[in-house]
Amino acid sequence: MARVFVSAAHKSSGKTTITLGLCAALAERGLAVQPFKKGPDYIDPMWHSAASGRTCRNLDFNTQSPDEISCFFRRYALGADVSVIEGNKGLHDGVDPQGRDSGAALAKLLRAPVVLVIDGSGITRGVAPLLMGYRAFDPEVRIAGVILNKVAGSRHESKLREAVEGFTDLPVLGAVHRSTDLEITERHLGLVPANEEAQAAAVIRRIRDAIAAQVDLDRVMDAARSAPALAVPPLAVPAPLPPTGRIGVARDAAFGFYYPEDLEALAAEGFELVPFDTLRDGALPPGLDALFIGGGFPETHMAALEANAGMRASVRVAVERGLPAYAECGGLMYLSRSIAWGERRHAMVGALPLDTVMHRTPQGRGHVRMRETDAFPWPGSGGTVSAHEFHYAGVANVDPGCRFAYAVERGHGFDGVRDGIVVHNTLAAFTHLRGVGGNAWPKRFAAFIRSCRSGARGAHAA
Repeated sequence: MARVFVSAAHKSSGKTTITLGLCAALAERGLAVQPFKKGPDYIDPMWHSAASGRTCRNLDFNTQSPDEISCFFRRYALGADVSVIEGNKGLHDGVDPQGRDSGAALAKLLRAPVVLVIDGSGITRGVAPLLMGYRAFDPEVRIAGVILNKVAGSRHESKLREAVEGFTDLPVLGAVHRSTDLEITERHLGLVPANEEAQAAAVIRRIRDAIAAQVDLDRVMDAARSAPALAVPPLAVPAPLPPTGRIGVARDAAFGFYYPEDLEALAAEGFELVPFDTLRDGALPPGLDALFIGGGFPETHMAALEANAGMRASVRVAVERGLPAYAECGGLMYLSRSIAWGERRHAMVGALPLDTVMHRTPQGRGHVRMRETDAFPWPGSGGTVSAHEFHYAGVANVDPGCRFAYAVERGHGFDGVRDGIVVHNTLAAFTHLRGVGGNAWPKRFAAFIRSCRSGARGAHAA
């Protein structure tokens, strides 16, 4: 199970671009490349999936135990020639002051050699003490080599190489020069997702070719193959149930934030996942038993969403008639009465008695802990849920009689106190759930759909 962990000294060093390029360049060689991303993230995995041709998977200490991470990794690494794991933030950064949720902790857990991406901007000889400090800080982390990034030119590269090779024993695996060809468009939540980038394939090809020309892929693979065996079993997956229903899933440029395991778990519960386009389709697909509208960027598409009045009406009628629905973040915004951003305001579905407003700064970001209330609609065990949020949107003009599914113990949600509005058979929250660990939300949502279909929730829906 060849594998490398791509990390950096600090965030914004370019490790996502390097990881994307490695995935694409190694796949171009005919290798089966399995990408992974540390932490909660939707956007980077979209790019890595497109670059490698295999679905990227998230490894997250907040929602998974260390044992589950190891077994989860082994399950999806099976059959690949090499796994490329991208860290988040810097190698030793994390929420826990002791580093138990850091990139270094994940690299040690998976016994993965680290390829450290160093932002060469404004530094020459100083790269040596930086690397010496990283080597000494935690000797259990095996740094297999360095990729110098954002290099200003050949003279700058020579100085950096001389410093690294003269004062440390770390090999330089590559030096990537600064270039506009390596840039991916960014906006308020980070990179533009690959499902929105019209030229995604061309962007990936440019990055692939640059990395292949400036990084020694053979030495990267040598490092990956030096990883020792993992003595853990692959995560067990239950046998799927026979198909019994259909869930409409919003999949388009406005909505694309879904964890693949959640969709796979819903399918395993016996539901066909039927994609629909909120921007172009005139109405919901027929014969649906439920809706799932994930996160995304409805604010950047709000004029087009408003213009598709047929779809908005179709969704509103479905919700009002009691069709079970689950919406996260951007999905909540779409179901609201309107989205306001600066001087612009556009009508949305109007199924929720509230408006959403975009702010200049994040209203909630990072790990959240939510305690389910008596209003939580799905059957099964409740309690406290570990999840995440990242939204610039807030709510306004909320009906005072609304019921909420969550009490906030950590994070922001609607207002730092509540999250998860419940209307008819719809649950809409800023919180993003992930069906791993102790949070089997797809199974609970599936049970809720079946109960509504059988008429057990008829009075509530009415």
